[in-house]
Amino acid sequence: MKIVLAYSGGLDTSVMVHWLKKTYDAEVICVCLDIGQGEELDDLKERAIRSGADKVYIEDCKEEFVVDYIFPALKAGAVYEERYLLGTSLARPLIAKKIMEVVKKEEADGVSHGATGKGNDQVRFELGFRAFSPDIKIIAPWRIWDLKSREDEIRYAEKHRIPISVTKEKPYSTDRNLWHISYEGGILEDITKEPDRDMFILTKSPDDAKNEPTILKIGFERGIPKAIDDKEYNPVSLIEELNKIGGENAIGRIDIVENRLIGIKSRGVYETPGGTILYISHRELESIVLDRETMHYKEILAKKYAELVYYGLWWTPLREAIDSFVDKTQENMTGDITLKLYKGTYSVISRESPNSIYKKDLASFDTDFNHKYAEGFTKLFGLQYEGLFYSEKSAKY
Repeated sequence: MKIVLAYSGGLDTSVMVHWLKKTYDAEVICVCLDIGQGEELDDLKERAIRSGADKVYIEDCKEEFVVDYIFPALKAGAVYEERYLLGTSLARPLIAKKIMEVVKKEEADGVSHGATGKGNDQVRFELGFRAFSPDIKIIAPWRIWDLKSREDEIRYAEKHRIPISVTKEKPYSTDRNLWHISYEGGILEDITKEPDRDMFILTKSPDDAKNEPTILKIGFERGIPKAIDDKEYNPVSLIEELNKIGGENAIGRIDIVENRLIGIKSRGVYETPGGTILYISHRELESIVLDRETMHYKEILAKKYAELVYYGLWWTPLREAIDSFVDKTQENMTGDITLKLYKGTYSVISRESPNSIYKKDLASFDTDFNHKYAEGFTKLFGLQYEGLFYSEKSAKY
């Protein structure tokens, strides 16, 4: 039997390499995508082999991740439950796609992943796998094996001399990519306690951030960020640079209790410094470029788009249809937004676009405007409600 495993090098998948080989007498092929994990990829191939992997694929997918997944979500304005910028969620359909490419190449019998039966990733991975091969055999060890906790996994790893980085002293789980780092589980499950300040990697705390504000300008073309302070960057470098700038200014930390797909509430702590800057800037540019009705309708679709991504429904006709609508709204989204960042806060200094529909002369209180026009408008606008505002019988108002 030949099994392709979505491998991260973390506790779960490290243990699973050994467990899959032992349980199924199988050849285990590990697949890991470089989507910006940084030093987490150091010696990854060697660690996989030491865990028992027969073959290891590591593919640099950072640019594909940004261009085909992050930027569409940014243009859509997709934010789950008003705060989560979908860093883990956006990576899963790409990973599923690449896993299935290896399955085809290796003529494998099945796939495996490290998601638990409580979380979202099991759905994201498996819907992604089945989008490319509906009948693929999926092995989810967390639903099968006798291990009941991360402590059990740690003991299993120690017993079989499997190299892991997680310890009993720091048993929370992390997921890192170019867009963010997430932290959950373990000591973070006590929602009455704040996270350890030493836990964070990408961002400084406001107390430790520099005492001078940072001013930066983000340049967009058709809704896509292209430049920082008039210097053009490729997609990956742009996010890396904004992560650095945002992190130095304590931008992008959130601590939320979110509603998982299966209904369980879960605490998640996230760092998304560059992503936060881009979302703020993109929204501000839309405020001067999009007309009211388009903008308001897009806000409705943004929420739906975020749910599709979070629920693992990336490979669906609805997501593709919303992308088509969003792309149309972004045709005039060219311009510059200048922000001031300071100790975890941000403010907008300037909004500029050649396609701006903001008219200073029309908005100004000093403009010569015939205010009598408004009398007929307000009368017609409220006509259908006349008689409802006041009733002698009910005396509602």
